[in-house]
Amino acid sequence: MLKPLPIRRAAWAAAMALTLAAPAAPAQTAAATAAAGAPTQYKDALRLVEAWLDAQAAYDKLPALSAGVVVGQGMVWRKAWGSLDHKRQMPARTDTVYGICSISKLFTAVAAMQLWEEGKLGLDEDIGKYLPAFAIQRSDPDSGPITVRGLLTHSSGLPREAVGAYWTPPDFRFPTRDEVLQGLAGQSTFQRAGDHYQYSNLGLTLVGEVVAAVSGQPYESYVRKNVLNPLQLADTQPVLPAPMWGVRFAQGFGAIKRDGTRDPLPLYDARGLAPAAGYSSTVEDLGRFAMWQFRLRKNGGREVLKVATLREMQRVQWTDPDGKTTWGLGFYVGRDGATTVASHTGVCPGYQTALSLALEPEVAVVAMVNANDNESAGRYTRPMRQLMVKGLKLPVAAPGGPALESYAGRYRAQPWGSETVILPWGEGLAELELPSTDPAKEMAVLKHVAGDTFRYQRDDGTLGAEAVFQRDAAGRVSGVRVWGQTSPRLGN
Repeated sequence: MLKPLPIRRAAWAAAMALTLAAPAAPAQTAAATAAAGAPTQYKDALRLVEAWLDAQAAYDKLPALSAGVVVGQGMVWRKAWGSLDHKRQMPARTDTVYGICSISKLFTAVAAMQLWEEGKLGLDEDIGKYLPAFAIQRSDPDSGPITVRGLLTHSSGLPREAVGAYWTPPDFRFPTRDEVLQGLAGQSTFQRAGDHYQYSNLGLTLVGEVVAAVSGQPYESYVRKNVLNPLQLADTQPVLPAPMWGVRFAQGFGAIKRDGTRDPLPLYDARGLAPAAGYSSTVEDLGRFAMWQFRLRKNGGREVLKVATLREMQRVQWTDPDGKTTWGLGFYVGRDGATTVASHTGVCPGYQTALSLALEPEVAVVAMVNANDNESAGRYTRPMRQLMVKGLKLPVAAPGGPALESYAGRYRAQPWGSETVILPWGEGLAELELPSTDPAKEMAVLKHVAGDTFRYQRDDGTLGAEAVFQRDAAGRVSGVRVWGQTSPRLGN
């Protein structure tokens, strides 16, 4: 369906019936001068990603947001908004350090799979073989074994958490490693192993304990030596760098309150749960982590892991009985349309992070926020990824076409909406109301007709209402008119 600017909704409603009843215009095709197989132009998608995130950072009242986009072996875009400290004086950057929370689990999974490659642990062995201290009570005596595979796919039947109320403010007192292990004797399984999905911080913490036990090294030492250092992730650590807090390490805030403010939160220490939730990193380092995965999958061989091992981690290993929840080994693995996605999000006191990889187009996106909300930072990475995948399919604008840049900018949408942005999109224009929760779906595409006249493109490719851009006495675009209603241009 066509989607006009918010300022024109009233006129749109009155004319919709006539528009839909009129004979459909033929779909426009790519210009004949655009050669087959011409390179895609994801620069338009990047620009729309930036405009969308800029609005989301403002409307969501984020203290700081750092984000980046990887295509293949390059971080093609990165940007940061806001400030990283409680006093709102230190600007955030793309090398600002954030707590990455549950993305920590990916590094723990890589470490475990290294040891599996070496034959030091079995994915389907009961973890009691490696952890004599594993003394949890079984709620179902007929349950199968609790295995490393079950822990990595969150299908082990373990409860979500270790002992203690460590997610409870104001203290956020996480248990030590000894307290986690000693507390197992007072816990019981949540359900039968392999019965249902249950996300478990305790489970990935125990994978970290298995890594330490079978390697003969402290967990932190092993991952630094065998995972982080070989991948040259200098700003990624299995701890939170307290001395850098408020200087380069972002200080966290709570969820937004009714008055629009957020409370500053103290720095926490995941201590015994570090393998599941205690890491810190940057947009740039997580981008390097994504590039390693694309490189290994493309080149084959071995780099930290064998390519076959990484592929196994990013293949669906577990499907919940609901048929919707699917996990690989450490990674969430699923489909978004025709795209296979491997990802993970993280939420902990004062931080939300997300890393998402579209495996086939080799597009990865990262978002890091120093505040909490009702959703994880996946609310930013999913739209970023979808816009990028959509943009990769755009044809290059044909030479001699309209000067699309002259129409780019923000346009008034009040009082019906907050604002609207119009930007080049391949051979035409993209129009998006801001803020937007689903920009790849909600954006409208305008196809050039003649002069300053464009037409909205329907989902089936046919053309609908006209959008005629207005110019001032100096020849600059000053607004756009649809159905006789004009929205002034506000600026670039």
